[in-house]
Amino acid sequence: MIRYARMEDVKEIHSLLNRFAKQGLLLACSISSLYDRLRDFVVYVDKENVILGVCALHITWEDLAEIRSLAVYEKHQGKGIGARLVQQCLLEADMLGITKIFTLTYQPKFFKKLGFVDIDKRELPHKIWSDCINCHMFPDCDEEALMYTRSDL
Repeated sequence: MIRYARMEDVKEIHSLLNRFAKQGLLLACSISSLYDRLRDFVVYVDKENVILGVCALHITWEDLAEIRSLAVYEKHQGKGIGARLVQQCLLEADMLGITKIFTLTYQPKFFKKLGFVDIDKRELPHKIWSDCINCHMFPDCDEEALMYTRSDL
């Protein structure tokens, strides 16, 4: 089941995201930043309400949002959880009237299966100058940029 993240989920979300950050697959985040952005997050939970995966939709500009912080515990990967989380975020973007959704990722094949296409990072100036400029990887980031465009809105 997918639901919006709750206050009591923050520590588990933090643990999951930082688990992948330690592997260099995601950027680390603080608990404080998760509380600040909690409304961005959806979680996939099992029948016992245990979090198996997480994903965020972050609005960056008038008609632009980012899929970020996608993580699924290793033993639950390959079961469609990540795809369902991304699809939920795309549905939310659709409800908000957002036509362009991008991601920066080390897993481009996964996102391409969901309809994302390669773009040049220079097409994302709002992202570069709001988030990337403060990243320890800037300007040598090796994540790939992809975009999903809703043309039927």
